Amino acid sequence: MSKELKTGIIAALIIALAVWGYNFLKRQDLFSSGSRYFYVEYNNINGLSEASIVSINGLQVGKVEKIAFNESQDKRGTLLVSFSIDNDFSFSKNSVAKIYSASLMGGQNLAIIPSYEGEIAKSGDFLKGEVEQGMFDAFGEKLNPIQSELKNVLIGADSLLLGVNQVLDIESRKSLNRSILGLEKTILDVRKTLSSVNTLLVDNKQTLTATVANAKKITDDFSKVSGELASADIGGMIKKVETTLDNVNSLMVNVKEGKGTLGKLMTDEKMYTNLANASKELEELLREMKLNPKRFVHFSLFGKKAKPYNEDNNKNTSNK
Repeated sequence: MSKELKTGIIAALIIALAVWGYNFLKRQDLFSSGSRYFYVEYNNINGLSEASIVSINGLQVGKVEKIAFNESQDKRGTLLVSFSIDNDFSFSKNSVAKIYSASLMGGQNLAIIPSYEGEIAKSGDFLKGEVEQGMFDAFGEKLNPIQSELKNVLIGADSLLLGVNQVLDIESRKSLNRSILGLEKTILDVRKTLSSVNTLLVDNKQTLTATVANAKKITDDFSKVSGELASADIGGMIKKVETTLDNVNSLMVNVKEGKGTLGKLMTDEKMYTNLANASKELEELLREMKLNPKRFVHFSLFGKKAKPYNEDNNKNTSNK
């Protein structure tokens, strides 16, 4: 074999390997002859590029072959995307080719959302195109109303602050500052008071515990007494008291009406007068016995007779 032939063979191999490597980098299989090609139109491809993955239900089945502007006059500005599918999976023309975000770091892929209703799609057919909204786009759309509301709030706050600045003069601002400083001092004093209360509680923890225990004991005793009162025959006792009061009332009525000994004593004036006279005579008798005991008791050792009673002498003696 000549040197020139060897050089030609090596050059051909190098060219073949270069073509194969280029297509490999473009994710194109040179040995696959069953690829189908489809087309889809977009107003915005949102960063889709050639050689992007085409998948069905998450399975890679092809890649984007070419992206170019549509040359039709009535569709000027739209983008025509062609992609190949190496899989024999069948779907209808109503299927959707959706551009979606492959990752948070960027990069877009194409996903076929298959539909099985209608005519089966063949190589060269056009599919419907959709662009999935990215996470940041959705967040931006949700943020736009909030941003507008926040802007209005900031404008209102700015107007309020301007109004406050116009109302408050220098002296008023100084007074407001003094009030804020006073409030801060008050808060510090409250904190010190709370700290003192906490210290007091910690120091008297045992005393407080004993007090609570005593209070619990008193409560238990009161509950016990209440239970005993509840179990006692309070109704019977009240009935007995009522009966006693009725008897007392009857007795008082009888006394008032002059019935019985006590009633007659309380209401009979004659008996009262007799008792008064008897008491007076008894008093005079006792006085007489005190002044003239010999008249009532006579005792003589030598048999001497007592002097007869003389009323005048008695009166004189009693007057002395």
